[in-house]
Amino acid sequence: MQTHFGQSASKRARHDRSLLMTAFPFFPQTEPFEKAQVGHIALVGAGPGARDLLTLRAVDRLERADVVFYDRLVDPNVLELARPAAERVFVGKHVGAHSWPQERINQVIVTEAIKGRRVVRLKSGDPGIFGRASEELDAARAAGIPVELVPGVTAASAASASLGKSLTERGVANTLILATGTGCIEDPTPDSTRLSGPGTTTALYMSVRQADRLSTDLIQRGLPPDTRVDICVDVSKPTEKHFSADISTLSGVIRRNQINGCAILLVTWPAGECVASESIQYSEDSIRLPKDDAVLA
Repeated sequence: MQTHFGQSASKRARHDRSLLMTAFPFFPQTEPFEKAQVGHIALVGAGPGARDLLTLRAVDRLERADVVFYDRLVDPNVLELARPAAERVFVGKHVGAHSWPQERINQVIVTEAIKGRRVVRLKSGDPGIFGRASEELDAARAAGIPVELVPGVTAASAASASLGKSLTERGVANTLILATGTGCIEDPTPDSTRLSGPGTTTALYMSVRQADRLSTDLIQRGLPPDTRVDICVDVSKPTEKHFSADISTLSGVIRRNQINGCAILLVTWPAGECVASESIQYSEDSIRLPKDDAVLA
């Protein structure tokens, strides 16, 4: 499916580009994305929504793309940054439903690059964080196609900025955990809270449908039932909303407010706060984080 944008969109994209070049005269025209006999694939992070959160490199790749494959959560204003002649193809992925299977996406981006085209695979957030980037990187490398990963602002960072609070705070939370409540077919309900403990902030992606299970798991691990959880919906978009709930009432708040879209849950477990549990108990000496488990930042 190809979408064309009007003259105003083109002018606005050119204006944005002009501002970038004025503000950053040494903005690099990096080699990997130049036109060549064999094309190139860039997996580009579109950020959580607002187009002014894109990186300069992301804008550059969109400006020079021949074809852009984008997900459902990518804001139309972000697509305006692509050059007017670029083909735009909607691949329709979102949590729990994929219009295009991942295997088809892998195949088509490689096929387009083999034609010598500059391909942008535009993903919401950061493609390296729960964006299935590894599969697309592997497909490109297996075909001998040059490929790069362009990071984007992840939802956890944008949500904390919108709330005006830090994800980490000295004496409260010195560890940040990025986890997802929705797994793959082989592991549909991952143990997303296994690293959570006193002194951590856990950012739970794609987790509103798993709120019952996750809140129960956290309480069983010793999280005080009255711990507040921030629920951030449509972060950085015009439809952005914030809710808060105790961990013990989280699922009820989600149901009452009919939260079923793009949302992230932020759970800060303050250092030194723990309720004894029959299944798990924490002490200062017992909290040890595995070196090779989950995503820590």
